[in-house]
Amino acid sequence: MVEKSHAQTKVGIQLKTSTETTEFAAAELAKYLGRIFDHEQMVVLEHAPTYGLTVLRLGLFTDFPELNPPEVPDAMWDDAVYIQVKQGEGVIAGNNPRSLLLAVYRFLNEVGCRWVRPGQDGESIPRRNPADLTVTVSERAAYRHRGLCIEGAVSAENVHAIIDWLPKVGMNSYFIQFREGFTFFQRWYDHKHNPQKPPAGLTREQALAIVRSLEKEIRRRGLLYHAVGHGWTCEPLGIPGLGWDQPIPKEASAENTPFLAQVNGKRQIWQGIPLNTNLCYSNPAVRQLIVREIVQYLTDHPGIDLLHFWLADGQNNQCECSACAQGRPADFYLQMLNELDEQLTAARLQTRIVFLIYVDLLWPPEKEQIKNPERFLLMFAPITRSYTQSFPNQTVEQSLPPYVRNHLEFPSGIRENLAHLRAWQQVFSGDAFAFDYHLMWAHYFDPGYIKIAEIAAQDIKNLRVHGLNGYISCQVQRAFLPTGLPMKAMAGALWDPTRSFNELATEYFSDAFGPDGAQCYRLLTQLPNFMDELDPWARQYPAIGNPEIMEKLGQINQTLSALKLLVEANQNTTNQCHRQSWKYLGLSLEISAQLTTILLHWFRGQKEMASSLWTELKAFTCRVEDEVQIVFDVFEFIETIERAFNGLKQVN
Repeated sequence: MVEKSHAQTKVGIQLKTSTETTEFAAAELAKYLGRIFDHEQMVVLEHAPTYGLTVLRLGLFTDFPELNPPEVPDAMWDDAVYIQVKQGEGVIAGNNPRSLLLAVYRFLNEVGCRWVRPGQDGESIPRRNPADLTVTVSERAAYRHRGLCIEGAVSAENVHAIIDWLPKVGMNSYFIQFREGFTFFQRWYDHKHNPQKPPAGLTREQALAIVRSLEKEIRRRGLLYHAVGHGWTCEPLGIPGLGWDQPIPKEASAENTPFLAQVNGKRQIWQGIPLNTNLCYSNPAVRQLIVREIVQYLTDHPGIDLLHFWLADGQNNQCECSACAQGRPADFYLQMLNELDEQLTAARLQTRIVFLIYVDLLWPPEKEQIKNPERFLLMFAPITRSYTQSFPNQTVEQSLPPYVRNHLEFPSGIRENLAHLRAWQQVFSGDAFAFDYHLMWAHYFDPGYIKIAEIAAQDIKNLRVHGLNGYISCQVQRAFLPTGLPMKAMAGALWDPTRSFNELATEYFSDAFGPDGAQCYRLLTQLPNFMDELDPWARQYPAIGNPEIMEKLGQINQTLSALKLLVEANQNTTNQCHRQSWKYLGLSLEISAQLTTILLHWFRGQKEMASSLWTELKAFTCRVEDEVQIVFDVFEFIETIERAFNGLKQVN
């Protein structure tokens, strides 16, 4: 323990360049050094030269012309860090303000600080003397795009916590979907699926106020801010795109009806969901309406770095009118992108636009080309893929199935999905990244979180092979139960894909669980997963009595029992972070044990018993929700398992 003595050497922090983000970086360094030294008075934060103190100099690469830091392709979009500190004195620098913040957290990590999950109970801060602080790092991030997209059910505090956590593990981006993220906040504040909590009655205005406050936190950290996505096909018509289950008028107005996609001879709101409703994109008035709306939105919201312009969600819902039939949806999409670029240029708006290749848009255009590639980024979203196989470490040849309007079958295989990406890359060779869903649904069928973490890490390692410069994870924000290993694996691989998965996992379990972390890792690895059998995108749910799934289920209980003994042995460990990790793991084991019993009854043909036990498990997760709220999304867990049971019922 460091003695609390004013006679000890103080550390001065000298900031060379003052911006909101660099000031925040200096304040974060001062805060954590105060905890490391166990004496806040040992840290002095000054802008002027500090004499008589051990000094840490913070700034941008340009502030230190004597250094030889890593080079980056683009100083705004790419991140590099340079740290040269000896016995508490030296330089911490980044190539931009965000990178300086990343460098500060990297320095703190190198001296022993750990952030294994969001929130204070996920922090582990060592005790050190200034003379112990010696760190040398000179690195650039392997990938440009490293971030998360809001999904699931969240409180304002949940999103604030994850935004705060991201740069601590080297991530640089955050994406708030839709104009106010309403559906994600409403799910939490109205406590959908948890009858034990009264609904708060969240309004659109309240959700928008939350987003404005979160934008300040994104800006404070200098993170790349992604925004919107779906909604551009309904909001310009005055129809709110708040979510996938929001009530709307039964029919579109007479004024709007001609703009809607004609499917099966009718122009109407697709299955009653505005976000899933495509428009008649061959109609110049429709394209003009959308483009004008985007330009106005960006004029009103200059803080957005990357605006996502997507067409409607859903699939096989494209317009079938004679004019639209003259080209693929992707051709009309590129027409709009080019028209948008022209108007943004005229308005002197530099915001970059992300376009989406996804479901029907997996088939590339036949005629159109993007005229100004520098404006745009391609986002590859293989939502129907399997998560039991990784992207290969080399390109593979695979032909595309024919495009048949509104009668498409979407690929689950990795090779088939990548074939669509390669076809698009013949049209667009600019900046591109993956938008994937490892922690959206599939992880609920991997009780150990090991397989899904390994797949995610391997996918990221191979992104460059397939022409992708990073990854935005579309996922529940609270994905740290039983552990945060998948998040650790993603962040680690995005910064340095040369590190092995086992190295990342071993480090994580030591950081999160302490001395028995290695044993915990070994046991969790023994738990089988059911991602291909029960994931919502499963092509064929198994029938009752399926021997493969019965064998898997039979393997689980013995390992769960061994893990429970390990939890009991560590429940009173003195390290708060480790103790909380064991507590969360214990609750996760209870959920996994109950779900295993339910599935055993189901596949034995005891459906009523399975249904009754599922009701009990839902009630249990609702009862413990406050204990696990920051690490486990009860709403999405219930939603996902319910969807799997509905699929099983169709087979059985």
